[in-house]
Formats: sequence, C-alpha cells, structure tokens
Amino acid sequence: MSTHSGRGDNEEEFVDVLEELMRSGDLGHAFRTFSPSPYDGGPPCSAADLPNAVLESQYLRYVIQEIATEKGLSLEEVREEASVILEEMSQKLQMGFIRLLAYILSKVLKRILTGIHVNTEGLNALKQAIQESPVILLPNHRSYLDFLVISYVMFTYDIPLPVIAAGMALIRMRVVGEIIRRSGAFFIRRAIGSDKLYWAVLSEYVQTIVKKGFAPLEFYVEGLRSRSLKSLMPKFGMMHMVLEPFFKGEVYDIKLVPISLSYDRVMEESLLAQELLGIPKPKESTMGLLKARKVLQENYGTMHVNFGRPLSVRHLCRDKINRSQYNLIPRDLPQKPSGEVLACVSWLAYLIVRTQEEGVLISPWSLMACLLLQTPVLTEDGLPWHQLAEKTLWLRKLVLDFGAHMNWPGKVPDQDVMSSAAALHHSLVRLQAGRVYLVQEDEGEREDPSRPEDDMIKAAVPMLMLASYRNQCLHVFVRPALLATAIHVTKSVQRDELFAFFCFLRDLFGNEFIFIPGESSQDFEEACALLRKCGAVHTSEQEVTVSNVGLEVLSFLQDLLQPFIDSYQVMFGYLCKDGVHVISEKQFLPAARNLARKLILSGKLHTYEALSSDMQKNVFSALRRMETLTKFTA
Repeated sequence: MSTHSGRGDNEEEFVDVLEELMRSGDLGHAFRTFSPSPYDGGPPCSAADLPNAVLESQYLRYVIQEIATEKGLSLEEVREEASVILEEMSQKLQMGFIRLLAYILSKVLKRILTGIHVNTEGLNALKQAIQESPVILLPNHRSYLDFLVISYVMFTYDIPLPVIAAGMALIRMRVVGEIIRRSGAFFIRRAIGSDKLYWAVLSEYVQTIVKKGFAPLEFYVEGLRSRSLKSLMPKFGMMHMVLEPFFKGEVYDIKLVPISLSYDRVMEESLLAQELLGIPKPKESTMGLLKARKVLQENYGTMHVNFGRPLSVRHLCRDKINRSQYNLIPRDLPQKPSGEVLACVSWLAYLIVRTQEEGVLISPWSLMACLLLQTPVLTEDGLPWHQLAEKTLWLRKLVLDFGAHMNWPGKVPDQDVMSSAAALHHSLVRLQAGRVYLVQEDEGEREDPSRPEDDMIKAAVPMLMLASYRNQCLHVFVRPALLATAIHVTKSVQRDELFAFFCFLRDLFGNEFIFIPGESSQDFEEACALLRKCGAVHTSEQEVTVSNVGLEVLSFLQDLLQPFIDSYQVMFGYLCKDGVHVISEKQFLPAARNLARKLILSGKLHTYEALSSDMQKNVFSALRRMETLTKFTA
C-alpha cells in the first residue's frame, strides 16, 4: 500500500491501484477471485431476470394499456415495441467480459498513467453501504476513461460492479460497444422528447435496478462530459427516476455516493478545446479508437478517484419533502411530481455536484495555469520561470488556506514538482532560457496559412486548453472572487451593498459556476470567512474592509474572474446593438463568435474564452433565466 501525501491538514490515505497491479501482473489481476458482498436487502436478481421483471411490472402494463388505447393499437404491438426498446437499452453483465476488459485496461492504464490513487476510507464506506441499501454512484465527468476506471477499481477491491447509464453513441463502436454492454453499461437515447413508452421503459428499468438492489447504479448527474473541465449544471431527469422508489416508500433508504475524479492531464484536452471553438468532434467508432493509438504513447501523469462519504437520502430529505402525498395514488400508476418533489431533486443534484467539487484534488499544474493565463503575450515574451514558481507556491498556500485538497507530492523538492508538471504538459508550454512559453498547435496542412482567422484558431486552442486546467480549481476561488469583484466595482465597505452586488454576480454567473439554489447568504458568508482567514479583509456586522496585505489576493481573484466578465460583456454588446431585437440561438452563437473574433483581431479583447461555445450558451441561458431575454415559438 502507498500513502499519497501533500493534502495539507486534511491528509487521507490513498492507495495506488497500479502499484498493486505491478505485483499481481495483468493476467493474474484479470483472473483473480472476485467475491464481492452484494446488497442483502432482498432476493438476488440475475441480469437475465431483469428485463422480464420490467415487462411484467404493473406500472409498465398500465402505460402499455394507455398507449394502446390512445393509438388504437393492440396490447401485443405496444408490448413488442417495449421489448425492442428494452433489448436496445439493457446491459448484459457477464463476468467473462469483465475479466477481458480488466486485462485490456491493465495494459492501457499502466502505459498512459503513472498512478491511480484511490482513498481507502471511501472504498470501505462504499463496501458497507452496498450491503445495506441501494447505492447510486455519481461521478463527475471529465474523460471517456471515467466510468472504465471506476469499474476497474471496484473489480480490484471486490466491490459489486455497477450498471452504468451510457449514451447511445458508444453502441456505434461495435466490438467495443458490445464489450462495454457486457461489462455493465445500459444505453439511453439522447433525445427522448415526449416518447411516452420510452420514458416508461427507461424509468421502470432504472427503478427495478434500484428497488431490487440488483447492482450499484452509476450515472453522471451533469449529463454530459464537461468540455471546459469545470462542473456543469446538473440534470434532473435521471436523479428523479432513481429517487422515486424512496419517495414512494418502496425502499427504506438510498445511498448517494459522490465520486470526484481528478486528472493531472486529460487525454482529450486538444479535442475538447477544438469542440469549444466549433470544430465538430469525431463520431465515436472502433476505427476512431484505433486511430487514437498515438494517445497510448503519451504520459498523462496520475489520476485520483476520491469516493465521497455515502449520503443517506432518508436523512437529507427529512425536512424537505412530505412523502404522504404518494399514498393518495397507487404506487403502480404514473404520477406527476409535485413542486416540492422537484425542488428537493434539484437541491440534491446541486448538492452532489458541490460535493464532487469539494472532493477534487487540485494539481500543481492547475495553479500554474491560473497564473499563466494572467500573463499577457505568453507566446512571444514568455514568463520568467522563477516568477511562475514563486507565485505558484504563494497560490498553493492560498488554496490550502481556503480548505481545498492538493495533489502536491510530499518528499519531493517543490521546484521538481513544478518542473515535472510543466514537462507533463509539453504540448502546452516549453521552457527555454529560464522562461516559460506557450506552445501553439502545428500549422498542419491548411490551404491558406496566412488567413488571420486560422491564426486565431491556432492561438485559441492552447489558450482554451490552459483555461480548462485553470477551471479544475475555479470552484475553490469563485465565491471569494465574486466578493473581490464586488469590492472593486462598488468601492464600498458596506456589507449590505457588497452583498447585493455579490448576489447580482452570483445570479449572472449561475450557469457558469455551481451555486446551490437559495444559498446566496451562505455563499457570501463563506466568501467573507475565506478572505478573512487568509488575512485579505477585516469584517464586522456592517462592514467588510480590505487589509494592508489583502491587495495581492484580491487582485489575483479579480483577474481570475476577468475573462468571464469580458466574455459576457462581448455578448451583451452584441445583443444591445441597434436592430437586434429577435434572434434565434442558432444565429446568436456564430454572430457572437464573429464579433469576439473581430475584437480579438483589433486588440480590444484579450481573452480567447469569448470564442467558447459553452461560454456563449451559458450567457444565453443566464439572460433567459434572468428574463432579460424571453423565449417564444414562432
């Protein structure tokens, strides 16, 4: 066992899975005895029994009857359609395929990663929780590796393997798609719309897994993989589905397990940046996977899998929801969730994403990325290495003061830690004559390499990659940064004035960062407490005043938020132009990007993040949420 250190006062024991693997060998690991302790709350249910249990359920029978009547079809026809949906959807968990996948993954993971560190306390708590209650695993989503690594870790530590909600795109990968299905993935269509039968089959399938404790169920509460490496606003559909058996009293409790995945370097880093710039992502295919073999020649450093403390839904919902409303209608009949239920599901989903953020381990490179992005003309002039190193150590102290966890290796000189981080990201930065320079992507075979738009894309890709690594630690700073900006803009020391402006910024950036609804006062108090803790401000009941030593911290925090403020102002500028009164989202995105391009070329805008499609969509959503824009259908 290896203890992973460097987490300040919150040190917890982590073991390196790959270190354990070196001792057993790939084949020995794949064919090891696997004897997990399953859920003991009911009779065991096999993978083959599961589809039949879904089709025979009272709920699905009722919906099939309803659809047959509505569409004038026979019960057999609708039932056959439900069977086809179920066949397309179902996982077919088989031990042989698990072992095959374990063997392949052992080969791949040892080649591309130097370590997979897992917290032993979290693993032990998960083992216990799975025996007691149905368990929902809720990882953040940063890479295609995410769900594979989680299953691999659970196989390694004799924990029942999860069934995993996956997108239909993975089925197109033929051989790989089938291996994944037989390793526990079930597949969901992206656009379900108002397909009543599909919704009914999906919800009954998911809820049967939960009610029978068939296996831990895993899904991404963010819905999609984050292209910017920061948390996305949660989706509520699947969350409501898995919680409904508890609301209806069909299970005593459900345990939610947030999982925080942290990568030193993400495999898809360049592809994600290109997607944000509007360059379409390649379709998932087996051939695409084989073409990506050059990925296997790269080093991606370490990753951390931090299993959070299992959260009891029964305990969390105690004062949030009155479950007696479900007693008024038979359990097997469809019923629309009340406003109280929807509010509870939303709160829980946001809570999970915030808990995921708190469990992330911040890498040295993430801090360095924050500082590099605050350096002008990084490509031409670079930044002195000693300056970057000194400021990174200053920022490490601030991160630890703010109570975050760091992946900063102990027993290694600080200079070596930072130079190793820079070397790992050789695709982004190079060290030359004591200075750090940003590396631009190769010219490639472009038809007209002199076009300024092409040069801009070439410059934007590494800047957005750098921004994505900064985003990995933004959640640590965002609340103090909002307060620092409020202090700077209002020039006030009055607590109530600062709170009002803090709330305005929090609302404006509500699609950009994760804020639990209804907790603006708690967020403001947290910001005050953190700035007070690092000595940047003094607070009283009426005032927040900047200390003599606080300017450096406040200046850094304002600069951290500046690219978001500048990018939002570009979008506002476009919408406020004469003649723009009605616009479709499809028109808005290219028009806003075009304006941002012109401003960057003219030197009036200094952030490439205004070109990001995610940023543009977030502005659009925020303005609709704040009712500055109104949606209507022609």
